[in-house]
Amino acid sequence: MAVTRLQEKYLSEATKGMMDKFNYNNVNEIPKVEKVVINIGCGDAVTNSKSIEAAVGDLTLIAGQRPVITKAKKSIAAFKVRQGMPIGTKVTLRGARMYQFLDKLMNIALPRVRDFRGVSPKSFDGRGNYSMGMKEQLIFPEIEYDKIDKVRGMDIIIVTTAKTDEEARELLRLLGMPFGA
Repeated sequence: MAVTRLQEKYLSEATKGMMDKFNYNNVNEIPKVEKVVINIGCGDAVTNSKSIEAAVGDLTLIAGQRPVITKAKKSIAAFKVRQGMPIGTKVTLRGARMYQFLDKLMNIALPRVRDFRGVSPKSFDGRGNYSMGMKEQLIFPEIEYDKIDKVRGMDIIIVTTAKTDEEARELLRLLGMPFGA
């Protein structure tokens, strides 16, 4: 499979920058992006069953891969949710699709966010994984404003092989993630 633009940047620039900053003995010690998980929760799917299909359609366009429908693990009477009801959708990207999505996210989608001042540099989990939330799916160029039924938010989790948050932050910075202050 062809090497994507972001993968080329990782191999040429990010590996050198990481080697210089963290003094790794071996090239295999350099952290890499393992996978990206995109998740859309559909709380209104309890009353409107078409909303899951619309979310699946939007996520398919954004990720370039068909997502799986997530089901409720437990019944919650207050939310009128029964065990096994579809309540969201998620997709896991690896390899070339993952790099294409990250490239699109960092260079096209994030700059389209209103009043964008960079993503939070504090959203790491302590093990080198980064999580971020999007308020609307409209920032992605594949989504046409006229064809959506509802503005949906999504969670994006970037899983890296980094041992610490500092290593993961530097890796994502070298790949082009626009961290704010």
